[in-house]
Amino acid sequence: MDLSTSATTKTATSTGLHTAKRLKRALLICLQLVVFGSAPGAASADELHVPPGFSITVVSRDVPHARFMAFAPNGDLVVSELGLDRVVAIPKSAPIGAEPRVVLDGVPIAHGVAFRGDDLYVAGWAGVTRLRYPSAHGEKPTVLFSDMPQGPVHNHRALAIAPDGGIFVSSGSTCNVCIEDDPRLAAVLRYDADGSRGRIYASGLRNASGLAFDDDGKLWAVVNERDWLGDDMPPDEIVEVNDRGYYGWPYCRAAEGRPVPNPEYNDELKCAKAEPSALVLQAHSAPLQIAFYRGAQFPARYRGALFVAYHGSWNRSVKTGYKVVAIFFVNGWPQRVEDFATGWLRPDQRVIGRPAGLAISPDGSLYISDDMTGTIYRVTYAK
Repeated sequence: MDLSTSATTKTATSTGLHTAKRLKRALLICLQLVVFGSAPGAASADELHVPPGFSITVVSRDVPHARFMAFAPNGDLVVSELGLDRVVAIPKSAPIGAEPRVVLDGVPIAHGVAFRGDDLYVAGWAGVTRLRYPSAHGEKPTVLFSDMPQGPVHNHRALAIAPDGGIFVSSGSTCNVCIEDDPRLAAVLRYDADGSRGRIYASGLRNASGLAFDDDGKLWAVVNERDWLGDDMPPDEIVEVNDRGYYGWPYCRAAEGRPVPNPEYNDELKCAKAEPSALVLQAHSAPLQIAFYRGAQFPARYRGALFVAYHGSWNRSVKTGYKVVAIFFVNGWPQRVEDFATGWLRPDQRVIGRPAGLAISPDGSLYISDDMTGTIYRVTYAK
């Protein structure tokens, strides 16, 4: 083959891919204009609010559709870019405003990210890819598995790696309320560290949009509940994800105490068998990434607290969410929700940002991604 022809073809293909990604980004921006009534423009730090003693600053405004995040062992911040099918890194030593570096490209719906040692795991539409980080020149990523069911919605997969290397990944429903043909949908799936022996770990979870392990090795999830039952019904929820646990969907919806029947099915028996919520959250808050605080920078009361990014409502007459909350645990169980970072929802109901991802840095700072404006924020505490 003529090398110049090959190079030309490769360039044309690359140009086509970049054009397609720019079109995706434009479409997402148009959707934001329709739904939220404002063009993406990052909130300035002084428009946002954190508790006394804390400060919030902008780290980057150059991560389009920034979603889930994780810190590498070397201190780099890794971020998935929804709609661009890639993962980028903001190096620890990079100055503010530096362009992020592409780490992995061409993974459809690249979303959940996690580290185990120097290995970066990325959850995409079909499964999970692993890549040594930082990768050596020419080193290729490894597709651990690509057999996950790929529905039309709820494919933004959350990812958590167990202490033993087990891979846990969310598999959302294909609809608002329906009985799925594939039992691997509306579930959390578990795979061995090498990507083998995939199985249903927990079922009846409409969209387990955020996953994280606590210090005791228990797996927790936030769940985006169903729509179209009014502004305040049903609540979103936090659940402890148990092996072979059943959580009720689609027959049941979350409620204080045990789940209650959805009107489409009205099946009390199935709800009686379902595990209860650990804690219910404001309906339509759309919780996304979650992160347990294990740092030493924040006051002691935050040790072990669960930070949750509320992406915000799109189907509520009065908007809610658009903030980061801290959930405090007592004796290993979630008990209380407090606002932590707010201001993306203005008093006039104008939306100026949508928190999506969270990560705790090695120095104990909290990083927040905003996928509406492509901004990364950093929250610090001064003693």
